[in-house]
Amino acid sequence: MEFGVSDEILGTFAPILVYWLYSGIYILLGYFENYRLHSKKDEDDKNLVSKVTVVKGVLLQQTVQAIVAILLFTVTGNDSEAAMVQHSSLFVLVRQFFVAMLVLDTWQYFMHRYMHHNKFLYRHIHSQHHRLVVPYSFGALYNHPLEGLLLDTIGGALSFLLSGMSPRTSIFFFSFATIKTVDDHCGLWLPGNLFHIFFRNNSAYHDIHHQLYGNKYNFSQPFFIMWDRILGTYMPYSLEKRAGGGLEARPTKDCKDN
Repeated sequence: MEFGVSDEILGTFAPILVYWLYSGIYILLGYFENYRLHSKKDEDDKNLVSKVTVVKGVLLQQTVQAIVAILLFTVTGNDSEAAMVQHSSLFVLVRQFFVAMLVLDTWQYFMHRYMHHNKFLYRHIHSQHHRLVVPYSFGALYNHPLEGLLLDTIGGALSFLLSGMSPRTSIFFFSFATIKTVDDHCGLWLPGNLFHIFFRNNSAYHDIHHQLYGNKYNFSQPFFIMWDRILGTYMPYSLEKRAGGGLEARPTKDCKDN
């Protein structure tokens, strides 16, 4: 007897598994101090929330995401199966990926920026994520449950629906988006990292946002920086060697003066 796993189940749970596996790799790499953007001591001393609390928060968000994904696949099941049969060329898959990336980036930029500029939302919701002054890999999805629903879950649903991708394609897209999000929060600058080569939005770029001086800059996530560039919220930075080993992302002098 064969026990097959549906694309819908894989699309729901593969990104969760990828999240913890990829985070685990970065936990091990985090012991290489020369590649860290903050020291291990700063990670322990400056963050305002324990790692146990972070794990619980991430698991809660992933539970909500799984429930929404199952509901979404159930509602769109027939349409998605038809789309998978009709559109299977490489060009269509690339187009769907690109559209989904643009939709997710656009949704997250404006929602993320609004949560910073609205004092009530920042204080009661988004500030939970910024308790991680020094980001690390498995804290990437540590958010207030409402923020997780609004930014990540609804953003993911919109990218799935508007791109027209099938559940099978979504397995790869959401796994890729998960890896990218973890990478942006890993707190490391590793030589040869392909994300740093192909994306200006990377771990150093997002580290700037987590610091007090960058709190109202670099809202874009997880792929491109176009909205920051277009709307004037881009903070340029340079990577410098940190005293005691490792690297540090520092804003340029012009931004400090402003």
